[in-house]
Amino acid sequence: MTTQKMIDPRGPRFGAAITTGLSLIAFYLSLSNQQLAYSTVVALGVLFFWSVLSPETHPAGLVFKRFIKPRLAPPTELEDSRPPKFAQQVGLTFALIGIVGGLFAPVLVTISAAFIFLAAFLNAFFGLCLGCQLYLVLRRVGVLR
Repeated sequence: MTTQKMIDPRGPRFGAAITTGLSLIAFYLSLSNQQLAYSTVVALGVLFFWSVLSPETHPAGLVFKRFIKPRLAPPTELEDSRPPKFAQQVGLTFALIGIVGGLFAPVLVTISAAFIFLAAFLNAFFGLCLGCQLYLVLRRVGVLR
């Protein structure tokens, strides 16, 4: 049995705020400049991949730990790191849809950016992590352990 890592839930919300901004830029650019929009979705894909591969070294996490967290009161509770990591995998999936699909149908860049924006916005500003909720549902029905 593996021990679950507990994290400060404000860290992923900070990262979601950054993702909200980047995905909004990608969506806006997709309406006028597909090449820049595509580049922005590629950057989002790199950041999602980084967060899945090595969340401890992710730039948003490092900024949170170094500059934001020391100015905050200690967290009132910690959360299991598995649902946010799963949420990052979902985000990576949507970014990959925009990256790969955008090569064949540029509208997929717009759709990808819109979905990433919606999920990141809900997490950053309302604390509603759609990927985390999906993780919990999949655990409940036995798809994930």
